[in-house]
Amino acid sequence: MEIAGTAALVTGAASGLGAATAAALAARGATVYGLDLDKAVAAAGPQPDGVTLLAADVTEEAGVREALARIGDDGAELRLAVNCAGIAPSARVLGRSGPHDLDLFHTVLKVNLLGSFNVLRLAAEAMAQQEPDADGQRGVIVNTASIAAFEGQVGQIAYSASKAGVAGMTLTAARDLAQFGIRVVTVAPGIVDTPMMAGFSEEVRSGLAAGVPFPKRLARPEEYARLVLMIAEHDYLNGETLRMDGALRMAPR
Repeated sequence: MEIAGTAALVTGAASGLGAATAAALAARGATVYGLDLDKAVAAAGPQPDGVTLLAADVTEEAGVREALARIGDDGAELRLAVNCAGIAPSARVLGRSGPHDLDLFHTVLKVNLLGSFNVLRLAAEAMAQQEPDADGQRGVIVNTASIAAFEGQVGQIAYSASKAGVAGMTLTAARDLAQFGIRVVTVAPGIVDTPMMAGFSEEVRSGLAAGVPFPKRLARPEEYARLVLMIAEHDYLNGETLRMDGALRMAPR
């Protein structure tokens, strides 16, 4: 798929993976509409040329529809949607204070899994209205899982379940949307140096990096963004979950 001259929707775009992806797509000539929560959008600094931040909650239909309507009103053709929005609180199934809080589990699944599905289904609806290219392709949707979907650590029960759900949607979504010429691919990153990691000490960060076979460092958001670009341009990638983890296999803790 040709990136230049198209419109892209990126969630979680005010920071981390989403911000890096939005900037990379804009640099390649896409008109990028980034979604994030009100507070995140208000706190975000100046955006690169070609990136517009819009306040929306990915778990709610109305806000996502408004963003998609904005893209249409601007006369842009949505061809790419990238789901980067997510949360990663930690809690054990049974801890010192009792069993895992049910509301917390529900919230993590709502943001990470339901939010991804909400954007996927509505973006697919918009893409299906576009004219196909010479190969019959109308768009690409990239979701973000995690290697925790496969090797969740202690305290990651909700996060692992939500990301396993994202990975599990991939093939079925690709098959459902094949008739419309829409590809679906999921990226499962390892440990990425995003704002989520900012609260950890340098000692903890160094320890995490040491566990990666090679390269022995945390992944960079820009590397995730480059993978998204490759997926968009590689028309035969579909229905697959790609690990981006430096050969890391997570230990129990």
